[in-house]
Amino acid sequence: MKNIVVLVSGGGTNLQALIDAEKSGVIKGGKITCVISSNPEAYALQRAADNNIDSAVIRRKDYSEFSDYDKALTALLKDKKADLVVLAGFLTILGHEVISAFENRIINIHPALIPSFCGEGFYGLRVHEAALEKGVKLTGATAHFVNEECDGGPIIIQKAVEIKNGDTPEILQKRVMEEAEWKILPEAVSLFCQDKIKVIDNHAVIGE
Repeated sequence: MKNIVVLVSGGGTNLQALIDAEKSGVIKGGKITCVISSNPEAYALQRAADNNIDSAVIRRKDYSEFSDYDKALTALLKDKKADLVVLAGFLTILGHEVISAFENRIINIHPALIPSFCGEGFYGLRVHEAALEKGVKLTGATAHFVNEECDGGPIIIQKAVEIKNGDTPEILQKRVMEEAEWKILPEAVSLFCQDKIKVIDNHAVIGE
């Protein structure tokens, strides 16, 4: 059974999707053992408490140098015996030390079909605003491994979502969450925990 550590900063809707997926048996071979927040006021911490999940807080502003924060987060993840790290709305940048220590063991969910509307500056509502500004007919979500290129790691799963007439960024954000993010993130986590993903030449290959 793999230990899943979820990093959060806010409300924790993706965390809740993971908790629900674990309880319903969607996630096989893994268990959420800890929630780490960059924000001591994050509602995600209450979700963890409500489900008897261990939690911790680590704030970037408590470290004068980014390298010190990077080392501290790496040490905390190792202390929590993380086999898999999941970014579920974690708004602090990960550093080289964390990424190298957990190579191909950090999964992020991005609310667009990478390589569209991704990279630096594309997060939250900004992603959906950009999709609507461009007039694309399909958007969606991407579950991917994290490397040192922003949104550039191997893609695990993608799911398309239709854009409808009259959509606002807020309406589109909700539909992408419900129809894509909350489905493919638990699926990607389950595949990892069952050792069904191999990374070959920066491509995530899913086996049976």
